[in-house]
Amino acid sequence: MITTARLEGAARQQALSTLSAWQNVQGRDAIEKHFRFNDFSAAFAFMTRVAFVAETMNHHPEWFNVWSKVHIVLTSHDVSGVSSRDIDLAKEIDRLAQECGASS
Repeated sequence: MITTARLEGAARQQALSTLSAWQNVQGRDAIEKHFRFNDFSAAFAFMTRVAFVAETMNHHPEWFNVWSKVHIVLTSHDVSGVSSRDIDLAKEIDRLAQECGASS
């Protein structure tokens, strides 16, 4: 099993600077982003694609969906905070969101 360390200090800031519009979650060591799609089908298609990537990475998001909106929170529970796995998954999520037509 590969272990990953919790990102802290300058390393965390550097890693977060490589992401677009991901924010720190207030009161937790986690990051979040909100996505909006044209309709429920587009949002669900996005979530399905993310699910396959997350399963492959063995790193699963916390998420919430209402119609065309998807809210995703990432944290690494085994290290009690944000790790490089969260950064890698966030980048894949952003790529998939773009492909699925997400808007701000």
